[in-house]
Amino acid sequence: MNSVKSVVYVRETDLDPAEFRCVLLESGLARPTDDLPRLGEMLRGADLVVTARFDRADRKLIGIARCITDFSWCCYLSELAVSKEAQGLGVGKGLIDETRRQLGPRVSLILASMPDAVGFYDRIGMPRMPDAYYFKRER
Repeated sequence: MNSVKSVVYVRETDLDPAEFRCVLLESGLARPTDDLPRLGEMLRGADLVVTARFDRADRKLIGIARCITDFSWCCYLSELAVSKEAQGLGVGKGLIDETRRQLGPRVSLILASMPDAVGFYDRIGMPRMPDAYYFKRER
């Protein structure tokens, strides 16, 4: 567990899909927030979920890093979502730092940035990958 600026970062194994939905909506990240069962599937299918919560009585969820990984070679960071009220407080970087700590130095961290978030990854010093390919989901 890592704590910075009254924010607590922790690995969670049983996050409530409704809480996940709230932080996705508050972050503006485009995900299927109208499909709670699918959000539950996304959480159950993740190998690593790191959350950020305010360090206060309500422990409000303000950020999440949801990952698919083998914990040995590579990790795909599928969602990095931070609620609007916590953006600019270093929560996104804190989530990435805690995710990397959980994975250890032998595991590569890979993500696909939304176009409007590219500057954030540049600012935190995350190198770009020049070649990436994907088939877009059909629904």
